[in-house]
Amino acid sequence: MPATEKFELTATQSDIAVLQEKGFILEKIVGEGSYAKVFKATHMVDETRHTVMACKVIDTAQAPRDYLTKFLPRELDVLIRVNHPHIVHVSNIFQRRAKYFIFLRFAENGDLLDFLTQNGAVPENQSRLWMRQILSGIHYIHTLNIAHRDLKCENILITVNYNVKITDFGFARNVRQRDRDVLSETYCGSLSYAAPEVLKGVPYLPKLADMWSIGIIMYTMLNKALPFNETSVKKLYEKQVMRKWRFRTGVVNQLSSECKLQVTQLMEPEAKARPTAASIFNGPWIAMDPRLTKLTFLEESLLKQAQEESQRREMEHFEDESEVERLAELRRKGRGKEGLKVLKNADSNFAKSQPLLEERE
Repeated sequence: MPATEKFELTATQSDIAVLQEKGFILEKIVGEGSYAKVFKATHMVDETRHTVMACKVIDTAQAPRDYLTKFLPRELDVLIRVNHPHIVHVSNIFQRRAKYFIFLRFAENGDLLDFLTQNGAVPENQSRLWMRQILSGIHYIHTLNIAHRDLKCENILITVNYNVKITDFGFARNVRQRDRDVLSETYCGSLSYAAPEVLKGVPYLPKLADMWSIGIIMYTMLNKALPFNETSVKKLYEKQVMRKWRFRTGVVNQLSSECKLQVTQLMEPEAKARPTAASIFNGPWIAMDPRLTKLTFLEESLLKQAQEESQRREMEHFEDESEVERLAELRRKGRGKEGLKVLKNADSNFAKSQPLLEERE
């Protein structure tokens, strides 16, 4: 199929013209799935300033019912809410007819898997910095009572300044309802990063499953290899619960005992025995570099906002509103308009913290 036809399937000339009025120019496709495509884009802020961005275009006309009623409303809900220096920044979300246009930070240095492929294993000191950044983002979303459920090296992006940012909230969901943790029964994510309880097919606590995935990311970062090389769910599960993994011989003697213990604690088959993001942040491995133990002013203020929001939501029983109703409401708001319905706007969201976020890029 010619590139122009492929482009047309996702964004019509009419869509492109309406986006251009807002200063957003779609350029070339840089990634695609079955009902979503990612474009490299430019945001013309004014006559002298422009920003390179990524734009995820979701065409709901092409998507299956399960995605429309469950996963898409959750993803949009999460993307509208989150704002953190180590989560990829979504500046604008527009809806037009059956399409959603999600504009987010462009990762100049690709993802962590690309980085490992090109540069080899990450030394412990650099791994500590990147893990601290990942943990900061996960601590924030877990405080909001959101679990990611698809953490893997491909979903850790690297910016031009070599900071890391978590992306792809397609499987994310709220995990508290009426003062209790909600068990998840959906098999999510990639086999290599999935926790034993997910593979076993039993209801699981999604935040604890996220921590297992972080352990796999940490191991992979340090070893430039996955800890398990199994494509069979049954064999992989057996190796996980029997702790049949080891550090590669080339790196094992270069790593501190604190580092090796941290990986071991994260890759704990018993979910409730795994450390939380907050406890690792305050643990001995991160403390090997004292500069990394203190929250920045921005991290602290966003964490406080997250705590306040999660408390407010519990009081309001927000989750009583079903996901189907939430998507229906989003559609109602956008219906009957040829232009774009704004679901998230950089100008109106988190006005106080946004300048600080941009400084840290």
